Amino acid sequence: MNTLAQELLKNFDDLPQTEQQALAVEILKRVVNFDVPPLTDEDLVLNAEELFLALDEQETDDE
Repeated sequence: MNTLAQELLKNFDDLPQTEQQALAVEILKRVVNFDVPPLTDEDLVLNAEELFLALDEQETDDE
C-alpha cells in the first residue's frame, strides 16, 4: 500500500462514525464491479483473526 492510501485510511479513521459509514457506502458503490478473485480459505482465516483480535482489544478497552 502506498503512502497516499495509508494517509487516506488514517483520515478515514479520524472521521466520526457516521461519516465513516457514508464514505464506506460511496467506496463500495465504486468497487462493486471490480474483477476481484475469490478469497482463499487462508485469506478468510487471516481476516477473521485480525477482526477477532481487534474486537478483543476493543472489549478490553471498554472494560
